[in-house]
Amino acid sequence: MKSRVVVLRCEDYDYLRVKRTIEKGLKLLGGAEKFVEKGERILLKPNLLKASPPEKGVTTHPSVFKAVAEVLKDKGVKLAFGDSPGFVKPYRAAEKAGLVKIAKELDIEFADFENGQPVYFSRGRQNKNFTIATGVLESDGVISLPKFKTHQLTGITCAVKNQFGCIPGILKPEFHVKLITPEEFSKMLVDLTMLIKPRLYIVDAVEAMEGNGPGAGDIFHMGLILISDDPVAVDSVLCHIINLEPDRVFTNRYGQEFGLGVADIDNIEILGDSLNNFYAPDFDVNRGVPLGKAQLVKFNLLRNMLLNRPVIDYDSCKRCGICIEQCSVRPKAVFWKDGNPSMYPEFDYRVCIRCFCCQEACPYDAIFVKVPLLRKIIDWFNS
Repeated sequence: MKSRVVVLRCEDYDYLRVKRTIEKGLKLLGGAEKFVEKGERILLKPNLLKASPPEKGVTTHPSVFKAVAEVLKDKGVKLAFGDSPGFVKPYRAAEKAGLVKIAKELDIEFADFENGQPVYFSRGRQNKNFTIATGVLESDGVISLPKFKTHQLTGITCAVKNQFGCIPGILKPEFHVKLITPEEFSKMLVDLTMLIKPRLYIVDAVEAMEGNGPGAGDIFHMGLILISDDPVAVDSVLCHIINLEPDRVFTNRYGQEFGLGVADIDNIEILGDSLNNFYAPDFDVNRGVPLGKAQLVKFNLLRNMLLNRPVIDYDSCKRCGICIEQCSVRPKAVFWKDGNPSMYPEFDYRVCIRCFCCQEACPYDAIFVKVPLLRKIIDWFNS
């Protein structure tokens, strides 16, 4: 049986329009009652990367959050919500994103995403041990509400990547240190998603993010909401829309290989609107072939000529030092020049693992990602 992905036009965040769109999409999949039962405790998992207002396009929009919540509450479920940003307190991020106000109006509990418990996942192909946020473990099921954006490590962040927020923020850097290649990191995300196994994915792609995502890119109007119970299929459909080969995103490649979902567009049934109405080939995303572990070892001596790297825009930098605090390696790959906090930070690319946590954490969008010339040439030949 083919995986099913609902693709529906939604031109803006007008609440009634968003709610009608989501209701229509759920009906195409058999109704919300197919995914939840009366009396269950269901966790809504939005994307709350950092404390950012809705108009920045960094977080799941309040209209999407509210619409999903109201539809599910009508089915008699008890709702909680939460996410674990890597850089700020979860409640602060939810408040800034405009979700706390809605949660209070609808009596939605704020789940515990600061504490976690160890979980052994025997079916994990690469990673079998995780610490999962208490709020996730206390729920009967999860509904994932991802935001579609570019990501400097994984290519895109959407349905599969959204579950990384189920790991308490202070533990996230450990994965970047242990899993230094996009390939290894993506395998972990697939294992994690197979463990948490959200029942449904409702994607906010009304205003997506291109370029320097996931926190400092440019808003790209897609006018889309997507719904599916297959995260790999959702992400692959979005790759297809933006003219990015799905197999070039490791979470798609290994998501299909590990049995999480379907990446082959020919085995995905599109419900709702035709994909022909939404193609966006000019969407700014890295379309190069990702380098796997074997390639990184082979080209180790040329790593700085091959790997994208974070670069500071000194015109925007406020010398707050958050990039230094968030650097996960020891010794730090970014540090105060001459040890002086009055100077601008600088990078040592010999020890930088290219996790791009500094770029995600920067509150002033002062860190961008530079693609080396040699990498551009290689990508051109492989395109």
